[in-house]
Amino acid sequence: MFNANTQSAFAAQLKRFYWLYTGGFLGFVILLGIAEQMGMSQRWIGYCFLAATIALYALIGIFSRTTDADEYYVAGRKVPAFFNGMATGADWMSAASFIGMAGTLYLQGFDGLAFILGWTGGYCLVALFLAPYLRKFGQFTIPDFLGARYGGNIPRLLGVLAAITCSFVYVVAQIYGVGLITSRFTGLSFDVGVYVGLAGILVCSFLGGMRAVTWTQVAQYIILIIAYFIPLIVLGVKHTSIPLPQVAYGYTLEKVTALEKKLNDDPKEKEVRGIFTQRAADNEAKVKALPGSWTEGKAALEKTLAEKKAANAPAKEIEDAGKALKAYPESADAAKAAWTAAAAAAKGRAAPIAPHATPFPAKDQKASDIKRNNFLALVLCLMIGTAALPHILMRYYTTPSVKEARVSVFWSLLCIFLLYFSAPALAVLVKYEVYSNVVGGSFANLPSWVSNWAKVDPSLLSVTDINKDGIIQLAEIVIGGDLIVLATPEIAGLPYVIAGLVAAGGLAAALSTADGLLLTISNALSHDLYYKVIDPNATTARRITVSKILLLVVAVIAAYVTSLKPGDILFLVGAAFSLAAASFFPALVMGVFWKRANKWGAIAGMVGGLGMTGYYMWTRYPFFQKLGGLNAADYPNWWDIAPISSGLFGLPVGFALIILVSLITPEPDRETQELVDHVRYPNLAAGAAK
Repeated sequence: MFNANTQSAFAAQLKRFYWLYTGGFLGFVILLGIAEQMGMSQRWIGYCFLAATIALYALIGIFSRTTDADEYYVAGRKVPAFFNGMATGADWMSAASFIGMAGTLYLQGFDGLAFILGWTGGYCLVALFLAPYLRKFGQFTIPDFLGARYGGNIPRLLGVLAAITCSFVYVVAQIYGVGLITSRFTGLSFDVGVYVGLAGILVCSFLGGMRAVTWTQVAQYIILIIAYFIPLIVLGVKHTSIPLPQVAYGYTLEKVTALEKKLNDDPKEKEVRGIFTQRAADNEAKVKALPGSWTEGKAALEKTLAEKKAANAPAKEIEDAGKALKAYPESADAAKAAWTAAAAAAKGRAAPIAPHATPFPAKDQKASDIKRNNFLALVLCLMIGTAALPHILMRYYTTPSVKEARVSVFWSLLCIFLLYFSAPALAVLVKYEVYSNVVGGSFANLPSWVSNWAKVDPSLLSVTDINKDGIIQLAEIVIGGDLIVLATPEIAGLPYVIAGLVAAGGLAAALSTADGLLLTISNALSHDLYYKVIDPNATTARRITVSKILLLVVAVIAAYVTSLKPGDILFLVGAAFSLAAASFFPALVMGVFWKRANKWGAIAGMVGGLGMTGYYMWTRYPFFQKLGGLNAADYPNWWDIAPISSGLFGLPVGFALIILVSLITPEPDRETQELVDHVRYPNLAAGAAK
């Protein structure tokens, strides 16, 4: 039995192990730093970080291997609150948090705070409404709770469908981050990097399930938080002379604000913006003149190519003319989509610099109101989604007791706070670096980090001399949000080993979340579908074998979808939260706090919430529109709400349907109502810690 004395000794043993692990990892970084000074190439440093971290996670997976159901699904319910908080922090701080958060704040300024407010606020909802009650319920998965609370297999299967849907969207974002990091720091192509990273994901979770994932995630949290803090502290000392820039970056923000005003008034910046204004107008004119403009454009390119061939022009000119013709839209419809997107992009680059610290900056009050409404909608969806994501809620099944589950939420929030409190400071410091040390420089002497990252993906970074003056203007720089954190060490002039460390941190963040998500999907299929519905007599060994097979299948499918690049990391993550909010939150909360909620109400609420959210997202996000052959003009946004906040429409539908359908159908039986009492009230906690 796992009693209090055993638990205390286990926690002490874990602390010793992870202190030694932290020291060993720092020693490894120092040795690589020495090797770099002695001439080790950047590529080999990248290989060393990748190989060492994946090997470490593989070793933890091997030593944590198990065929015991409790160990595989819930780590034996013996994870101390502090370590569960660290594991939850790693599980939570995905590629979106580690890679994308500071980048979003860099690009959006104040508006990007929606992610921080939503994600941190969501943990308050986890602590208040769900974590302790689900732990007291016990069992293994969220569909388990839905099946027991509402009765029958239909609520359970809907829970499986919802868990797979939101977790799959989320895991695609993580694998995208893995591919991005691996390709940049090893020189592999993005597609190959995705599958190499996938191997790192599988070695963590395949052998030991939740047991292996938990102890791996603790190790990953240590790596990612160290990796995030080192370049931040160096930049902080450089610009604030204080090694805690989180509390001192206000002075740098003032300088950024002054530079924004200066650049907005700069004649060269206005010249470049004028060029983009003209490009936007040209593209809009071509769209209006379709299909004739497409026909004329194609004929002109064909004529140019024929003339160059006839005149025996240099091979390079003929090649360029051929590439231009090949890149031309294949049809008038394709031209409309391409030219409309080009016009929108040009308009964005023609706009004045948005003040970083100003809430909802826009050209007029209506546009500002739209930004404010989307800000609030996103905060709501992220908060509710946080409290409903199955891979996070599953973590609170692993603690020894209800009390430990509550304490674990506190440690989770503290571990997450350390990064979220730092991201705004990092965004401001990097923005000041770009404004003061890149803008105004010469194209002939581009910083090395610019050319390095431009080779990885031009959508992440490109710098083009638009007005041909040889000087870099801000409007000539395109920076993707996913770049900011990964490029920070190079921007700050730190040794490449620190860039490798940050890549290892980003990889740890993406791998830790991907582990939890893939395990959620495979467990939902193997435990809730296979064991609970298809074969209730399956042995434990067979259940775990099925889970492992499904883990492999889902991982490969997710990697393939990732290779299609369905969207940026933050949209995919936000979409997962909207889906979780609308499908799970109403059913879980009403299941805990309202005895009258019944099977048919839960079915209606989950189908309606998930269906409404999925419909809005499918018909309004460009990638899904293209996939479904939909015309964007036929699906304007409702109240100008962006598709990332689709949960705003599904959430009230879910609650309304649960309430209405439950009231017009028979109430749950006495056994179900007693289950609600058992979950809700402390005086009925006997055996909850067993």
